[in-house]
Amino acid sequence: MFDITKEQLKGIYHINDETLHLYEQAIEDSNAEFRVYDEIREYNQLKVLAAFQAERISDSHFTNSSGYGYGDIGRDALDRVYARVFNCESALVRPHFVNGTHAIGAALFGNLRPGDTMLSICGTPYDTLHNIIGIGGNKNIGSLSEYGVKYKQIDLNKNLKIDLPSVKEQLENDKTIKLVHIQRSTGYGWRKSLLVSEIGEIIAYVKELRPDVICFVDNCYGEFIDTIEPTDVGADLIAGSLIKNIGGGIAPAGGYIAGKKSCVEQAAYRLTIPGIGGECGSTFGVMRLLFQGLFLAPHVAIEAVKGAIFCARIMELAGFEVLPKYTDKRSDIIQAIKFNNKENLIQFCKGIQAGSPIDSFVECEPWDMPGYNDQVIMAAGAFVQGSSIELSADAPIREPYIAYLQGGLTFDHAKIGTLISLAKIIK
Repeated sequence: MFDITKEQLKGIYHINDETLHLYEQAIEDSNAEFRVYDEIREYNQLKVLAAFQAERISDSHFTNSSGYGYGDIGRDALDRVYARVFNCESALVRPHFVNGTHAIGAALFGNLRPGDTMLSICGTPYDTLHNIIGIGGNKNIGSLSEYGVKYKQIDLNKNLKIDLPSVKEQLENDKTIKLVHIQRSTGYGWRKSLLVSEIGEIIAYVKELRPDVICFVDNCYGEFIDTIEPTDVGADLIAGSLIKNIGGGIAPAGGYIAGKKSCVEQAAYRLTIPGIGGECGSTFGVMRLLFQGLFLAPHVAIEAVKGAIFCARIMELAGFEVLPKYTDKRSDIIQAIKFNNKENLIQFCKGIQAGSPIDSFVECEPWDMPGYNDQVIMAAGAFVQGSSIELSADAPIREPYIAYLQGGLTFDHAKIGTLISLAKIIK
């Protein structure tokens, strides 16, 4: 590290010598891992570039439609670019999705009918899906359960892997199972994210037993972390958020659904209405941002991964338990740190907030956030509100007090935020 950088970190951010020593060791240890992900970044950048070129994207696609939005060539071209990137039949990319949960909800509501059963095979899904499914506190808000869609869940086995014998038992004995839900990322759990190769093995297992079952993958936080995506290994349907990886930190809002044409079409009928689907929806002048965000996404996603690797190593050197380890193969941008202490957890998140370009002067506090069962603390000083491809950290306030770090538009920023957080705890 340059001496001038050390002095800046000490003088501006009050980073102590102990933290700086851990910093130098963590960087040295992580360099080999960084090179692996640089290769993945380059592969995915070429893949995205080829998709743009194949669809002959020009500035005429940076449309600004209004009203119904019929014939918006930019919107329709972006759908085709996404379908090429994901190597699938169809995609629905819209700024009208308010978050990734909304996109997932449209996919589920569109493809499940009264009497069908949704089977979650990764244990309890992410907290914000509970009200969609009808396993949250308020079941009378139009959940799947209220519309007659049943829900079953298979917890992970003692090794925190998919319990395949139980999956087989359910699929063979319950013919109402219409959709298998696979969560690529960990959510607020303590497990490794599912590798795309593992997802492929799970899907092949399900399809051998029941070819008719829809295999749906919650792809949030996972795009461009591998050279393949779930649709490359048999997923019928995936969904995610444009203010996570695939929006590249540029997209101002939105989400996407991709996969088999029939499944995407059904989801489109839930985003708008039956009979209209994806044919309508004005884009209000955001198309250039959505295209540009996708183009930048392979680079930005790997910057975030490098930040996560660095965080894993330095926090481990500081004595904390982390998952994944810095040498583990990754499938998403999330880094979990177990504090076993409420105050350290809160200080870590406050450090990330203090290291943000936006609202750095604000101190985040735990609060009753809509859609969550516990109080949640969220550090998110982002240019796009709630953007978790920008450096952020959040945690439910419950034992064993695990913080989930994600994002970082640049590796340099991710490093600084982590150093500020660790210095707060060490001090």
